[in-house]
Amino acid sequence: MKKITPVLIVETIENSLPFWCERLGFARQVEVPHGDRLGFVILTRGAVEVMLQSRASVRDDIAALGNDTYRSALYIEVEDLAPIRSATKGLKTLFEERTTFYGAREIGVRDPEGNAVLFAEAAGK
Repeated sequence: MKKITPVLIVETIENSLPFWCERLGFARQVEVPHGDRLGFVILTRGAVEVMLQSRASVRDDIAALGNDTYRSALYIEVEDLAPIRSATKGLKTLFEERTTFYGAREIGVRDPEGNAVLFAEAAGK
């Protein structure tokens, strides 16, 4: 494994940005609209990264998570999905293995406590 990035699920990203950007000094690196609002952002400060995704965007992206009461998910970048496929075999999946619009291959599962954990292999691997 290479990296873990927290994905915080929020009602509206716009309400969270003052805390992360103005108070904590994070910068917006990526913004993805969802309807007339933001659906997803990547925020960084130095080597630290956090992602925010609106609950509405989650419902449209991963239906199995849409109505959960959780507040976060883990997005873990890996060199190779092959060992992850073996390690997660038999766990409840969130979606079939997929290639995202940005080219990453992803697997999404629930851990034994029901937390969402997404593993991603970078595009071009």
